[in-house]
Amino acid sequence: MTQDLFAAEKDINANAPLAERMRPRKLDEIVGQDRAIGPGSMLAEMLAAGEVPSVIFWGPPGSGKTTIARVMARLVEAHFVAFSAVLSGVKEIRQIVAEARQRLSGTGRRTVLFVDEIHRFNKSQQDSFLPHIEAGTISLVGATTENPSFEINSALLSRCRVITLDPLETADVQSLLERALDDRTRGLGKLGLTITPKALDHLARQAGGDARVGLNALEIAAASELPEIDGKKTITLEIAEKAIQAKALLYDKAGEQHYDVISAFIKSLRASDPDAALYWMARMIDAGEDPMFIARRMVILASEDVSNADPRALQVATTAMQAVHMVGMPEARIILAQAATYLALAPKSNASYMALEAAMREVKEKGALPVPKHLRNAPTRLMKELGYADGYRYDHDFDHRFSGQPCLPEKLDGHEYYQPGEEGLEAQLKKRLEWLRSHRERYKKET
Repeated sequence: MTQDLFAAEKDINANAPLAERMRPRKLDEIVGQDRAIGPGSMLAEMLAAGEVPSVIFWGPPGSGKTTIARVMARLVEAHFVAFSAVLSGVKEIRQIVAEARQRLSGTGRRTVLFVDEIHRFNKSQQDSFLPHIEAGTISLVGATTENPSFEINSALLSRCRVITLDPLETADVQSLLERALDDRTRGLGKLGLTITPKALDHLARQAGGDARVGLNALEIAAASELPEIDGKKTITLEIAEKAIQAKALLYDKAGEQHYDVISAFIKSLRASDPDAALYWMARMIDAGEDPMFIARRMVILASEDVSNADPRALQVATTAMQAVHMVGMPEARIILAQAATYLALAPKSNASYMALEAAMREVKEKGALPVPKHLRNAPTRLMKELGYADGYRYDHDFDHRFSGQPCLPEKLDGHEYYQPGEEGLEAQLKKRLEWLRSHRERYKKET
């Protein structure tokens, strides 16, 4: 579909869907993407200079890929062509390119070709863009929800900048809903509606980071039979629930329920109960909890409660957190579930945590004890003359890569903080630690 943005904006009327009417037209109207398009970003600076680069936008649904592409074209007064990789193919691309070439030579006006779901194109189809990008006939803006490293061929990637868009936060969606309620030209402002805080929060949370979902639900709610509260037609929580077809659970993200449910979730993981952990996780997800909050808490648990009994737990939790950030809801819930079940079934140990607590108490009680001279750095002659690094034993020069030299301050010689448990890998670590400690004692006797 070829489109003149300026004409299209004039054609948008009151009958267009609210999400379309409220589509941002300037960079500063776009929320939640400061890292990608905010002041000082590569894209913002290039657009300010009148340049429009070829880019691939990678982000979850509703994060603004199409909107940013439209704004890019508008800012540089380029012709905008929207194209779906699901519905069209190379034949249509040839026609678009021919028109773009004619437009460029005839009027000097550039063309921004927006390809939605560009990952649906195969390698040869993706290759068809290359000569036209290189010739400057078009500026390609691709949009994908899939990792470009896997879905976009290297030749095309080398000619485009990949810009990652973040899932919209609940607060971002909420601000867009408030803007739509207030805007008298494109939004619902002329209706004079108000919305209760709980209803607004519910619509924003249940949108799952997708601005379109939130605005569509708001439009449905606004068209409902609304009660009057303090003389104004008001969207209540009950109406918001019907509009987005999701009931608000008893869960206040800033109140007691928030802390009670996350506490139940963490304690279920610690208790090795995957069924309970999944239930409490489902409660949080259904209530619109930030998935990154859940992921971060699992990273902490992986180290605090699993630790060296299964070091892979921290890898699983950390990778899950990164994947949740990249994918966004609703698919992120699957990643959270995988991590939660792994952590619940992993062997448990808090030995590292307890060891650190013991060492912290020692520091508070005895203060900053001096570093033994043989462990000190000696970069200057004076330091060497003072005995710094004197007697240091390089462990790789000894059998088993272990010299047995003491490393604690003299006043703490012989103190033991880390006491490995008997679960998982930590049982093997315990045996090794016992061997190391016994040989360190032998070293002390020999010296």
